[in-house]
This record gives sequence, C-alpha cells and structure tokens, in this order.
Amino acid sequence: MEAAISPYNHSRTVFRVAVAAMFFMTGLCFASWTSRIATIQQTLDLSEAQLGGVLFALPVGLMCSLPFSGWVITKIGSRNLLIAALIVYSCALVTLGLAQNTLQLIICLVVFGFASNSVNISVNTQAVAAEGMYGRPILASFHGLWSLAGFTGGLIGVFMMHMQVVPWKHFAFMLALIVIVVIITIPYLKNDKVVNTGPVFVMPDNSLIKLGVIAFCSLICEGAMFDWSVIYFKKVVLAPTDWIGAGFTAFMATMALGRFVADKFAHRFGLKRTMQISGLLTAAGLLIAVIFPYFYSALAGFLLVGAGVSSVVPMVYSAAGKSKTMAPGVALAAVSTLGFMGFLVGPPIIGFIAGLATLRASFTLIAVMGICVTIVSTKAKI
Repeated sequence: MEAAISPYNHSRTVFRVAVAAMFFMTGLCFASWTSRIATIQQTLDLSEAQLGGVLFALPVGLMCSLPFSGWVITKIGSRNLLIAALIVYSCALVTLGLAQNTLQLIICLVVFGFASNSVNISVNTQAVAAEGMYGRPILASFHGLWSLAGFTGGLIGVFMMHMQVVPWKHFAFMLALIVIVVIITIPYLKNDKVVNTGPVFVMPDNSLIKLGVIAFCSLICEGAMFDWSVIYFKKVVLAPTDWIGAGFTAFMATMALGRFVADKFAHRFGLKRTMQISGLLTAAGLLIAVIFPYFYSALAGFLLVGAGVSSVVPMVYSAAGKSKTMAPGVALAAVSTLGFMGFLVGPPIIGFIAGLATLRASFTLIAVMGICVTIVSTKAKI
C-alpha cells in the first residue's frame, strides 16, 4: 500500500508523525494566546464588552484570508502554505504580547486571525492525505493532539503567570519552539503542489454547506469555552482563585480524550449518529453549567461540553476532504473557513451579550448552537 503512495517517499507512519507535530504546534500557538487573554485584558484595562469587541478582530482577519487561502493552496500546495502560515502565525502571537494599546492589539489580532485560517486549511489538507494513506478514519486523532496542545499550552500559561513572565516573553519562547519543530518536520510533510488546470473556486454544493454549518455551530461552542470558561468560573461560579481554571482544564481533558476515541466510535456508529450525540452532549453540558452555576455541577457540565465538541470538526473535515465536486484543499477551505468563523465569532458574541445581560445568558445562547449541530446533522447526507 505504501509503495503506491507517490511522489511521497517516506513511510505513512513518518508522515503521520510529521502532520501530528504540526497539529500540536498549531494548538500550542493558539492556546498560548488564550491562556494570557485575562492578563492582556487587565493590562489594557478592558471590560468584558470591550474585550468582546477586540476579539472580533480575529474573525475579521479570517474573513480577509477567505479568498486568499483557497487560491494559494492550489498554487503552492498545502505543505508550503502550512510552513509559511505557521511561521507568520507564531510571529503574530509575539506581537499580541507587545501591543501597548487597544488599536495595536486589534491590528495584531487581524493578522493572527488571517494566519490562523491558512494554517487550519493547510494542516487539515495534510491530515486528509494521511487518512487516505491509511484507508481508515484517523483525522480525529490529529485534532486530539491539537486539544492536547491546548491543554499543554494552558499549563505553560499558568506557569508563566506564576513566574510573572510578561506575555511577549512567553510568546517569544513559543515562537522559538515552533520554528525549531517546523524546520525539523519540513522534509517529512507531503509536497502536494500540483499543476491546477481547473477553476480555483467552485461554489460549494449543498452537502458541503451543511458540513460548514455543522462545524460553525460546534466551533462557536468550542471557541466560547476557550476564551470564556476561566472568566465564567471566576465571575459566575465564584470558584476559589486557585481553581478558576478547573472548568477549562476539564473541558480540554474530555475534548482531547474524545478525539482519541472518536475515529473508532464513528467507524462503528457512523458520522450522522456521532454528530447527533455530540450536539446533544454539548447543549446538555452548557445548560447544566447555566442552570446550576456551582463548582461541581459546572465542572460536570464542562466535561460534557468537551466530550460533545470533540468529534464534530474532525468528522466534518474528513467528509469534506472526500468531496466529489471540489479538490480536497479547496473543499476544506470552504468548509473550514465557515466552521472556523464560528470558533472566532463565538467569543466576541459572548462578550457583547455579557455586557448587555449576563454571562449565564451568553452561555444559554451558545447551548442552542449545540442543538443546531444535532438538527443539521440529522438533515445532512453524511
């Protein structure tokens, strides 16, 4: 089977490890930012509503990259785009720590969001190629490593805060680590640059649009947990100072674990059933945390949310990569851009609603997104 994989000259195991390393570095970069949001918010003296407005710069950057990423991946291939975008992504991370005022932070977040979409599309295109080599579902395991990186990045952030390391120095350390790993990994990624004689953009068909909507709804929930779980435990649950990160840790733990078992679950029960259950778990977990805003009940709710969101995006990307109407990279660009938009739009929406009402009201609205995952999955042909 491996001998038939051409022009890639390394074993499929080596390729899988290389792609896994890129997923881990991608997750580490994003988690480094999320782990210091509260610090940067305090440094710049931003309210929840102001922070929500600032965080909207991320989806703005993503939208700016929408016409770029799908086009450039057909010109230079996903490997070259991944290398370039991940370096820009980690450099932009450092600038977030150097921002001295709100305007500078917004500009840096636009660049950060722009790079994040290119990284997301290219690394998932490499993952779909790896899954094709194995002939069975493995994409969720890559996303499990992204989640594990998020957990690791959160722990590093806690350590940096404990040592009173300012954000830009923390981020500079992560930049150096990411660059080293990229340099080591380059030879083992698949060079999928091809001469493209077809159209660069094809309007996504109905099935791809539905996949994008499912990813969008699930990633709104996931993004909300990344940026607001600590603040929810601090201001709503009123957890002790040393335990305000417990909810985020619980969420990340079950999300990572869920992604490592999602491939086998989906293989046995099918994509549709997996997504239906995932949406229900997400909604139930968020509603438990809202209705019973106490430490242990909210912790249990966040555990359910992590399990719920764990498998949705990997399954969506795997299905999109097998599209019959678009090339894998372009199909992923269409679906992942719509989906990742939810990841970046969710946090600022929560900030705005929290400013107008309460954080509990915000989380109630996010729970509706989990229900939407179940509804759209039921109607989708997957």
